[in-house]
Amino acid sequence: MRDCLHIACLGECMVELSGQPLQRRYGGDTLNTALYMARLLAGSRARVHYISALGDDRLSDELIHQWQCEGIETARVTRLPGTLPGLYLVDVDPQGERSFLYWRDTSAARQYFAMETDFSAWLDRGRTDALYLSGISLALLPANRRLALLDALEGFVAEGGRLWFDNNFRPALWSAQDARAAHERVLAMAEIALLTLDDEHQLYGQHTAEEAARRTVALGCTEVVIKQGAQPCLIATAQREIDVPAQAPGKVVDSCAAGDAFAAAYLASRIQGLSAHEAAANGHCLAATVIGHPGAIIPAHAMPDISLPR
Repeated sequence: MRDCLHIACLGECMVELSGQPLQRRYGGDTLNTALYMARLLAGSRARVHYISALGDDRLSDELIHQWQCEGIETARVTRLPGTLPGLYLVDVDPQGERSFLYWRDTSAARQYFAMETDFSAWLDRGRTDALYLSGISLALLPANRRLALLDALEGFVAEGGRLWFDNNFRPALWSAQDARAAHERVLAMAEIALLTLDDEHQLYGQHTAEEAARRTVALGCTEVVIKQGAQPCLIATAQREIDVPAQAPGKVVDSCAAGDAFAAAYLASRIQGLSAHEAAANGHCLAATVIGHPGAIIPAHAMPDISLPR
């Protein structure tokens, strides 16, 4: 075994405008998870890499610098001259629920993912032990490139690579029919799936968490976590199902990145040998903390006390 466990997260980070008055931050589902994992795994043998693209502008320079300060490895972030990062605006209602407006069609990441990228470089088992991606990661790829990535993932998993997936479905990016087909191919290969039940409802209609978990296990996924907001999450394998109560937050300021934070703490905990129940408890703890702050990324000093084995 190598000295380090190399975890790659695939997706797009954008400039975030949110708050009243508007403030500039940054966020993106897989980047949020990568950043929180990097914080939680600091000092361990794990290294968190981000796979994406940015431009050659000042904002892109700032993003790279901030990620590096957080401990994220950025050598796999491609810089495309003449392009810019994507942009999104978050509108948060009085209950803390958010909606989004996006300006991302010509972003650096979108252009990069449309290229004839060599996926083998992303998934080389000599430098990648685990890959984390989401439904949004898949939706960013044009259909032909998405199929090429799915084919490459089969080879990656066959060679012993670990695949982790969060369903994050955004109807504005693609159809439910296309998303179901792509998700099911990934879930058939995934070691761990982190699924939000509300997103599963958009894809499959109304059904229970148990039904969603059993459908996903039947596809071939080893470990399935069904996230249900303030309700207990359900963890399912072929052998058993358990519920883990959520942690009640204080004041809900902004629900942005709650699921991404849960995924980070869950995966970091499992990497470090904790049980699924312990991992889910840590996921709930971090998610409850994150939604008490504005924006996707909370200050490092606000991180809860989640102690992981080293």
